[in-house]
Amino acid sequence: MCSKCDSITIYKCHFTLRYYDKEGFFPNLERKGNIRYFSDNELEALRIIECLKKSGLEIKDIKQFFIWVSEGSASYEKRKELFEARKSAVETEIQELQKTLSLLKFKCWYYETAMKDGNEDTINAMLPDKLPKNIQKLYDKGHE
Repeated sequence: MCSKCDSITIYKCHFTLRYYDKEGFFPNLERKGNIRYFSDNELEALRIIECLKKSGLEIKDIKQFFIWVSEGSASYEKRKELFEARKSAVETEIQELQKTLSLLKFKCWYYETAMKDGNEDTINAMLPDKLPKNIQKLYDKGHE
């Protein structure tokens, strides 16, 4: 299902939207019959929910964030600390994924070269520190 407001389209399963609504994430959501009308405020709430979910935060903790929002300026510090913690967690995950990507790229090169040569002898003779410069960087990053 697609929710649309002012040329901004966010694709969400209608079950997910209902769940978020039931959980109280949209306290000011306008309804007419069974139709929900999402304003810019609800769309921004969806963006924040998705951002925090992707950062690894659980729904119960996301609900806590929205409770803090309802408290106004008294909770600015708590909210900032939450975002700082999530930013740090995402940065750590990105570093780990970069290592993973480097090792995957190295192994692609490794097997491409082995297929060209018909064996792994030449590559193994270059390991661990006599690889071509660009490949050496991938190898080193993947083996940190």
